[in-house]
Amino acid sequence: MIDEFGAFALVLALMLSVAQFGLSAVGGARRSTMLAGAGQGAALGAFLATAATFAALIHGFVVSDFSLANVAANSHTAKPLLFKVAGAWGSHEGSMLLWCLVLTGYGAAVVLFGQGLPPRLRAYAVAVQGALGVLFLAYTVFASNPMARLVDAPVEGRSLNPLLQDWALAVHPPFLYCGYVGFSVVFSFALAALIEGRVDAAWARWVRPWTLAAWSFLTVGITLGAFWAYYELGWGGWWFWDPVENASFMPWLIGAALLHSAVVLEKRGALPGWTVFLGLAAFTFAMLGAFLVRSGVLTSVHAFAVDPTRGVLLLSIMGIAAGSGFLMFAVRAPSLNSGGLFAPVSRESAIVLNNILLSAATATVLLGTLFPLIREAMDGEAVSVGPPFFNLTFTPLLVLALAVLPAGPLLAWKRGSASLVARRLWIALAAAVVVGLVAYAVVSPRKALASAGLALGAWLIVGVALELVERTRAFRAPWAEVRRRAVGLPRGAWGSTLAHAGLGIFVLGASFETAWRVEAAQALSLGGHVRLGAYELTLVDVGTVEGPNYLAERGLVRIVRRDGSLACEAKPERRFYPTGRQTTSEVAICAKGLDDLYVVLGERRAGEGGQPAWLVRAYVNPWVRLIFLGPLIMALGGVVSLSDRRLRFGVARKAEAAA
Repeated sequence: MIDEFGAFALVLALMLSVAQFGLSAVGGARRSTMLAGAGQGAALGAFLATAATFAALIHGFVVSDFSLANVAANSHTAKPLLFKVAGAWGSHEGSMLLWCLVLTGYGAAVVLFGQGLPPRLRAYAVAVQGALGVLFLAYTVFASNPMARLVDAPVEGRSLNPLLQDWALAVHPPFLYCGYVGFSVVFSFALAALIEGRVDAAWARWVRPWTLAAWSFLTVGITLGAFWAYYELGWGGWWFWDPVENASFMPWLIGAALLHSAVVLEKRGALPGWTVFLGLAAFTFAMLGAFLVRSGVLTSVHAFAVDPTRGVLLLSIMGIAAGSGFLMFAVRAPSLNSGGLFAPVSRESAIVLNNILLSAATATVLLGTLFPLIREAMDGEAVSVGPPFFNLTFTPLLVLALAVLPAGPLLAWKRGSASLVARRLWIALAAAVVVGLVAYAVVSPRKALASAGLALGAWLIVGVALELVERTRAFRAPWAEVRRRAVGLPRGAWGSTLAHAGLGIFVLGASFETAWRVEAAQALSLGGHVRLGAYELTLVDVGTVEGPNYLAERGLVRIVRRDGSLACEAKPERRFYPTGRQTTSEVAICAKGLDDLYVVLGERRAGEGGQPAWLVRAYVNPWVRLIFLGPLIMALGGVVSLSDRRLRFGVARKAEAAA
């Protein structure tokens, strides 16, 4: 009965989205508050109906209802409860339902928190959000229905991919989708503004909170995915420029550019066309990610499906949605006000340069991701584009963007002084030079590029600190005055400081870990040793343990320092899942401050004298914790900025009155 209710609620959500689109569009065109209000009610109903379907699907996974095809294909009675629940979005069908849940949820949020928006803009935004709901809910109902039933239900399910049975993968998709799909609201506001023919400072203020929320969610989602890849896949790294990784990274880059561009539009009334373009592009890249993951054109551990037919449908949806948005942009762009003028040296110019570099970096990632697909489609030749390409193309653009970042907030609006900024940042430059030279002289082996990366991280962090010093007049004013200024700083300023500092922390960790990682691999019998930098590893024992739905070989590896003291005892595992006949490696990680000792137990093989041996791979990953700490601080900065009263949704009416 619950399954039938869930299937009915899904169809009801589709019908309500149709009503949301039609009523809101007509209400906006006729300036009818009654029709627009009915459309808003339909938006709330669509969210509630989608939530009911999602709850029914989770119920099916929890109780192991194998009459549902999705549950039978992705669950098992022996699977832990957390992974049963996570199985609801671990498949193609379930992930699309999660996408629709977040999409309709954002539509409901616009209704609930957009009370201060101009009526027509709000009506058109709700209409566009409803149109997106129609597209994706129709796809889910007719091509990817998670509530589809089986005539003959199996006694047992086929379980979920063991690699996805992990806590990080249980929470990674919801955060990622809240970011991905959050840009749909920005898309809706952009298209609504184009329909109404009005893009101004008030519009930028209304868009910024939604952009901040989506970007912050996406930052956490990407970080969780990188952390999962780091400790679950057993290869010792955290980013490999996998096409599916790139699919989430591209909307993040565009979202970052949009955040900065919207500030220029809000403060100076400049860049209206470019800001709207970025608003359309952010969700377009999110839809591109949905297509890449679910079309079967990519082979990846992250991919959900290998069904070209459904991939074509997703591509059609992206074409309809993005095509409509950019067509309207092409029609309206010539009539958009170009905004205020500014000098080549000004805060506006710094943000424009930031946007150019971020957009070029996004184009580079897009080219590297799609080129193998285009080449194979044209002549059937399979080619690969890996880290070397991105290191040579993306990294220089990112370095340039980071190099100019500390100067931007110190420049004045409209016309700034380069000499004044140089005088304020000389301490940051000196600190960066010192850090780079010390790293090159002390850390072995010497690596100039990595030392330059550490210098860049120091430049960012110290530059952000100097901006804070400048705002509070620290070291120049009495403590009471400094404290008053610090308390009086807008939360948006504190959020920006946290975000930029987190970026610097990430750069420090990525530069150090990538350049000075130490690794070793050797087949060891019991009692065998292998040297790993300043440590020595000994395979003490290998035993068999039984998990809830797997059998495992668990090793005991003792790690000692050069002086003979014990560093840690690692217990890596090699697990076998009987249901899917799959084997995975469970990494053992010993945290040592900012560093990780990372141990992987490989397959059993014949050793010397006929004794069994196991391949042991181990890494010393220095400063790797900063790689994951930095983005979390960046996301925290987004949340702090979002709490700024100037960005709350309720202030929109005042902004409209002022306009």
